[in-house]
Amino acid sequence: MSTSSMRRLSLLAALGFALAVGSVAAQNAMPQDKMGSMHANVQGMHTMPATVMATDPKSGTVDVTAGGMALKVHFPPAAMAGLKVGDQITLHMGFSKP
Repeated sequence: MSTSSMRRLSLLAALGFALAVGSVAAQNAMPQDKMGSMHANVQGMHTMPATVMATDPKSGTVDVTAGGMALKVHFPPAAMAGLKVGDQITLHMGFSKP
């Protein structure tokens, strides 16, 4: 698989994970005891170091650069409230099919 294809796959995984996180947050977050079963179907789990470029506390979106790519990810607003531009973070990403 070419580097370009891997970057696209990583971007798709990040976007899929961001959408999944947004869905979970929109449903008032899943209880911790049920989170373990959610991970059983997750594919492509990996981590990516990232740098925070911008934050929107109202929407929970965070713009980061990771692996040479600009990404926009979503978190529950309370979870990302402490993030600020320049913070070095690690994204934990994967995806699952319904």
